[in-house]
Amino acid sequence: MKTSRTGDSLAEFNPIYPVVIFSFDEPKRAEPQHYRVTFGDLKVLEFQFAAIQLNRLSWRDFLTQPNPVAAALMSKMNISKLERPQVKAECLRLLATLKLDPARMQLISGFVDTYLRLDGTEKQIFQSAISTMGLDEQEEIMEIVTSWQQEGAQKTREEIALNLLHEGLAIEVITRVTGLTVEQVQQLQAKVSREN
Repeated sequence: MKTSRTGDSLAEFNPIYPVVIFSFDEPKRAEPQHYRVTFGDLKVLEFQFAAIQLNRLSWRDFLTQPNPVAAALMSKMNISKLERPQVKAECLRLLATLKLDPARMQLISGFVDTYLRLDGTEKQIFQSAISTMGLDEQEEIMEIVTSWQQEGAQKTREEIALNLLHEGLAIEVITRVTGLTVEQVQQLQAKVSREN
């Protein structure tokens, strides 16, 4: 650790290695590895960093990484439409090998499910893939899959409620149709009001 004396204060300097993770889907061109601020002809700030652009990385390169971050970030890597169910299954397989505590497992699996949502056909392929891998026999993995299904169903109910609110239906009717609580529908109604 380096220290320097400035006036009466003692400043400590720890080395920092700057890294930026680009997680967007598009564009796929390489992003710059520097940030520059200029004012006229004066260079005010120039900052360089290592760039990790997920959409330019192959998810296959991370299949054997015993790292929960790799399992999560695979869901944002370069994935073809046909590979999406397989990638989600591989993320689950990787999570199963890591033996994480329940909180970390929930965090990583939530990230994967948020960024790798599957449609109906993809879900069937995913179910087949996890069955082939033997993951459907592991209790902790099936708990994750069940929570993904419940969260997906909850989001669907909320989307229906939002549509019904836009149509002007009463909260009581929306709660009966969707199964949401009055409080949940009121929160969605507040969201609609803020948007308008």
